[in-house]
Amino acid sequence: MLRLWVFLHFGGFVLWLGGGLAVMFLGIWGRREERATLGTVTRLQAALYGTLVGPGVLITVMSGVALTFAAMGAPEPPSAWLMVMQGAGLLAAAVVFFVGWPTARRLSRTPPTGETAALFDALRRRQTVTGPIAGTLGLLALLAAAMLR
Repeated sequence: MLRLWVFLHFGGFVLWLGGGLAVMFLGIWGRREERATLGTVTRLQAALYGTLVGPGVLITVMSGVALTFAAMGAPEPPSAWLMVMQGAGLLAAAVVFFVGWPTARRLSRTPPTGETAALFDALRRRQTVTGPIAGTLGLLALLAAAMLR
């Protein structure tokens, strides 16, 4: 059963990080598009959040909790790298769930032109800030996991 949780943890992380990279590059490439087509870019980003990033975060966190409970009976105390991995991963998941994903959904429903242009720009700036924060924390968790082994 432990191997299944490890597989789910790695698989969820691949979905999460891969989806996050796809969202990031789509945003970078979207800067070249005309203002009127930015709505399509943001709808694609929201779709990536809903199909890859969000489920990846959920799978990673749930399997990480299961692995933590499985390791609680171990005779040795948890390593500092494990704590860094768990802390950075949980912070990254919180940023995605409470800021990144809701912002992506709202941004995908906001027209980039007209009366909502200022709101669109504000939401896009928020996404531009929170995405790298979550990504950096996720990479820190990955580095800590590599140092753990």
